[in-house]
Amino acid sequence: MYLLLKAAISGVLVAIASEAARRSPHIGGLIASLPLVSVLAWIWLWRETNSADAVASFAQSTFWFVLPSLPMFFVLPALLKHGIGFWLSLAIACLITIVLYATTFWLLSRLGIEH
Repeated sequence: MYLLLKAAISGVLVAIASEAARRSPHIGGLIASLPLVSVLAWIWLWRETNSADAVASFAQSTFWFVLPSLPMFFVLPALLKHGIGFWLSLAIACLITIVLYATTFWLLSRLGIEH
């Protein structure tokens, strides 16, 4: 039941962001940019573990993996504005993000940073 509650709350937030974006791209973007997923995940993790160390480690890992996701927010609109179709643009943006995530994993390992 707890898993269903977590999924429902998370799903409602995504629905709110997409509905807001239909009315105002700026408001939808603001809602989507809020670290709501991270905050909810920290709350769920805290409730399940009561471990400050687990939450701190998770938050630090979140920071490292936010960085390689940022270029997606430049690539996708640039491709769309240049007339590339939505699905191809999304696929390219996702592929670039996957490559950047893999690079981040590799780089963090080389630098001895836990992730």
